[in-house]
Amino acid sequence: MISVKTLKKNALSMVLAGSLVFAQTSGIAMAQGSVAPDKPIAKNIIVMISDGCGYNQIDAANLYRYGKTGVQPYEHFPVKYGMSTYSVGSYNPQQAWGSFDYVKEGATDSAAAATAMSTGFKTYDAAIGVDNDKQPLKNVLERAEELGKATGVITSVQFSHATPAGFVAHNESRNNYSEIANEMLQKSSTDVIMSAGHPLYDNDGKKASKTNYKYVGGESTWQGLLDGSLQVADADGDGKADPWTLIQERKDFQKLMSGETPTRVCGVAQVASTLQQSRSGDDKANPYVVPLNETVPMLEEMTKGALNVLDNDKDGFFLMVEGGAIDWAGHANQSGRMIEEENEFNKSVEAVNNWVEKNSNWGETLLIVTGDHECGYLTGPGSGQAAGSQPVWNPLKNNGAGNLPGMQWNSPEHTNSLIPFFAKGDAARIFKSYADEKDPVRGSYIDNTEIAKVIFDIME
Repeated sequence: MISVKTLKKNALSMVLAGSLVFAQTSGIAMAQGSVAPDKPIAKNIIVMISDGCGYNQIDAANLYRYGKTGVQPYEHFPVKYGMSTYSVGSYNPQQAWGSFDYVKEGATDSAAAATAMSTGFKTYDAAIGVDNDKQPLKNVLERAEELGKATGVITSVQFSHATPAGFVAHNESRNNYSEIANEMLQKSSTDVIMSAGHPLYDNDGKKASKTNYKYVGGESTWQGLLDGSLQVADADGDGKADPWTLIQERKDFQKLMSGETPTRVCGVAQVASTLQQSRSGDDKANPYVVPLNETVPMLEEMTKGALNVLDNDKDGFFLMVEGGAIDWAGHANQSGRMIEEENEFNKSVEAVNNWVEKNSNWGETLLIVTGDHECGYLTGPGSGQAAGSQPVWNPLKNNGAGNLPGMQWNSPEHTNSLIPFFAKGDAARIFKSYADEKDPVRGSYIDNTEIAKVIFDIME
């Protein structure tokens, strides 16, 4: 008997074939061609993106939490490379380590980076799932849906922001938030969407004096979510529209972590911009000095809930988890809040790692942990380059667990630095064939487009 999920393979293929630009590079084409007998296949694929995170952001969080570096489970994954992230232009290893200011130019934005990771194609900054000619590109979630898998995106910022949008939607500009939200909610077959961005709450999780429906698709879309009247897609291929189950309160996110679940969930936490980073108080204080918003879920709770919904699908699933506000803290050079956000992201990775160990295995599940770009140009104190001298990149200063490490921000913007890439699962070994570029400090590295190329190649 053919499952309902399996039926949507053909339906989605017909729709996408008429409207999307299909990948033609060899890596992606392999996914839709013949499969080598010994090629690994992944039933479940989880991509976790620490937005704005470079090597030193990970070290800073480790030093604060543990008093030493190299502690995160993903830092010991069998597959570890650097990753280039530029949208247009290039990354030159010799120039990157020959001039302190080189990486301040040529950086990607999150929209182009997310599009690259989800489709396998470079595009212009601000592009959401479209190419340089603004034509739609097929993304890995759409391929997962063709194969009958459940899909989801969750983030600590608004779901219509660049990174989650880049894995689901197609729009010429990341700034068209309402359009993007409506595509995600009404036209996509995504099964789980969770984020901040509640139209009726402020950054402290309290009722706002002024409403803002932009990030959820407008007031009528929000009302449709509330009363169940929103026009939505057929997500499971049974020929009937599949309405969202909307959850808003923290207790409902927590309830979702275990037991029976709805088949399709939209979770919008009762907070405005971010789960925690934008809360009021001294935004330059040390980590956790300013009390956290207790009325909203943590990213770890969202992650556990999303897994509990998606793993009901016997065909497997694709999930993207974003720690989105790490980037926001980097832009503001907020050392304490960056560490908070990276810590919460790391706890989410731990939750996924535990889920794989208890509910799946590394033969059928691929876990990728990376970023979309570095933000803030974070180094240790005393880094830089004086006129006529060689550049210096000092390590962060270890001041012991529970103390802010010695840190130096060198920019309020994104950089073109290589960032870390980690992967675990039998299918992760495919990345070795793509790691064909060398950096004198980071070693072998891949490009962000090669994430999608591998996923298209190994998804079944």
